[in-house]
Formats: sequence, structure tokens, C-alpha cells
Amino acid sequence: MSALQIVRIPALSDNYIWLVHDPDSGETMVVDPAEAAPVLAEADKRGWRIGAIWNTHWHPDHTGGNAAIKEAHGATVIAPAAEAARIPTADRLVAEGDMVSLGSHEAVVMEVPAHTAGHIAYHFADDALAFVGDTLFAMGCGRLFEGTADQMFANMQRFAAMPDETVIYCAHEYTQSNGRFARVAEPDNTAIRDRMAKVDAARAGGEATVPTTIALERATNPFLRIESAEKLAELRAAKDGFSG
Repeated sequence: MSALQIVRIPALSDNYIWLVHDPDSGETMVVDPAEAAPVLAEADKRGWRIGAIWNTHWHPDHTGGNAAIKEAHGATVIAPAAEAARIPTADRLVAEGDMVSLGSHEAVVMEVPAHTAGHIAYHFADDALAFVGDTLFAMGCGRLFEGTADQMFANMQRFAAMPDETVIYCAHEYTQSNGRFARVAEPDNTAIRDRMAKVDAARAGGEATVPTTIALERATNPFLRIESAEKLAELRAAKDGFSG
């Protein structure tokens, strides 16, 4: 079985859209299309037809391209069942434990609420990768717009339990700002300091800093390293007020 081909497409101010192709079956899907134009252009350049759109949550910067891609390619929209009313383009609704596939590559749906009430992630265990939307970021986690610290802590525990080599595809370029807070949250963590030197150099050169890995997040992400929901709530509040 060939490895999935995953293309990072920058969109809006700091979004990343993930275009995913299975070379064995020729099938292609896109995760969280913030807008359609760059996705359609990339697919056209590669000669790929998009058969499916996988949404992690309802926010417009994750679903904004659904309708146009669906119209252009006839794509099926897969979306969280708990947010069906907020994703009118959805064709298939999925929940915890459901399986979705691209060719012979299978992903399990994980319900990871907190950023939104029905947020999901897609975990390809056999491929050691996951598309996590706005739940887990490089050196950070999503804001608690519709959920609780208890929920986010449970999410972090689930991600932390994944194998070290699991590659995490998040939806925003937040690493530099997250890392600045992480240095304040864990001033004695040399792994954060070393990582930030690389992040700052990458951003200075206009390079992306994601995807990341579970091993790297275990070492440098204060939210993945936190020991209780109460402490995560405190850390999230501090991050929300951080201006460094």
C-alpha cells in the first residue's frame, strides 16, 4: 500500500488546507477547505479529482470552500453529526468510532469537543497520522469557544496516548505565537527553547512549521503536558490573555 500524498495549501491569513491523495486508488479528498480557489487550482495542477471533503468542525474558515468544491468536482462532504445544522453542505454525518476511508486507507473518527461542541478529528492509525482541525496545535490547543477545559483535557490525553511517530496535521500556522507563550509557561524547558530557534528561523524564511508529531508535542506543548483539567483551564486563560 502506497503512502498517502498530502499537500499543504495556505489559505486566508493563517489557515492550512490539506489536500490528500491515494496514489493506489487515485482517490483524493480535502480536509477543511477554508476557500475553494486554491484547492481547485492545486487539484487541477496535479490532475486530481476531489471525491470527498472532510470537515472537522463548522467554522467558516474550515467549511467556506465546501459548496464550490462540491459543485466543481461532485465531492461528498463528510462532517460531524453533532454540527449537522451548521454545515448545510454535509452529505454524510459521522461520530465517534465511525470509519472513513480514502482508497484502502482507513481513518477512525474521534469526537474531540471543546473548540466547538461537535469538533471531530480523523485518525489514520495504520498511517500514523491525524487531521485534528483546531483542537491540537503545534505547542498549543484550540480556544474553548463552545466547550470546557475538562473536554479539552480529555482530548489532550487522547492525543498524548498516540504513538510518538504520529504526524499531526492542524489547520493554522500558530506555532510561533504558541511557542512564545510556551516559553513563559515552561521557562526551564530547553526543548521549547531549542524548538523555537528552529521555528523562528523557519518563519523568517517564510516556511511552514506544521505538520508536527506527537513526540515533539509531548516534549514542547504545555497543553499536552498538563496534568489536570483545572491546570489546563488556568493555562488556557493565561494564554488567552497573553500578548508576548
